[in-house]
Amino acid sequence: MHASVSNKSSFCYALLYCCLVWLLPALSYADTFGVEVKNAEIATQGNSYVLSADMDYRLSARAKEALQNGVPLYWDIHIKTLQYRGYLWDKTLVNTSVRYRIQYHALLNMYRVRNEGSRELYNFSTLSAALDSMSMLRNFRVLDKALYESGERYAVGIKVTLDRDALPLPLRPIAYTNPQWYLSSDWTLWPLTK
Repeated sequence: MHASVSNKSSFCYALLYCCLVWLLPALSYADTFGVEVKNAEIATQGNSYVLSADMDYRLSARAKEALQNGVPLYWDIHIKTLQYRGYLWDKTLVNTSVRYRIQYHALLNMYRVRNEGSRELYNFSTLSAALDSMSMLRNFRVLDKALYESGERYAVGIKVTLDRDALPLPLRPIAYTNPQWYLSSDWTLWPLTK
């Protein structure tokens, strides 16, 4: 009877040890990489409300290695404007995104950042300068003043995601299973007031 109990407890300890060993790499990287929306401000400009925001990109070692090997990384900055409604789900008034591609060119020893919407292309000599160029969103139109109704509540949300589906096919399974590729931010919401 005692041997059965000690075998069960040994098995439980071994199972707990295996889980900790499996999770330890993920826990050791916690908060060292990812994207965070740092500041946001909503202002009026002409007949519109505009959003200005700052993001902080912190790439993991795996993402930096892929970038150094010529793999382009695609980032989407998702922006939405919501109207709160008490009786139904919230109404989405604006749902748009800005897409950036960052890629390292070894021959030129340069990082290139391209705004996929406007097709603007910028070259940088360092990774930090390239990431800084993607980190500022300025005067992005989020709502026409004519759509703002007094007495209603509105919010503007922003989320930054790494498009793992845009990675080369052999890298995708790794990107979905390795925590170092979980580089997206959560939604951050700010109230939109008149």
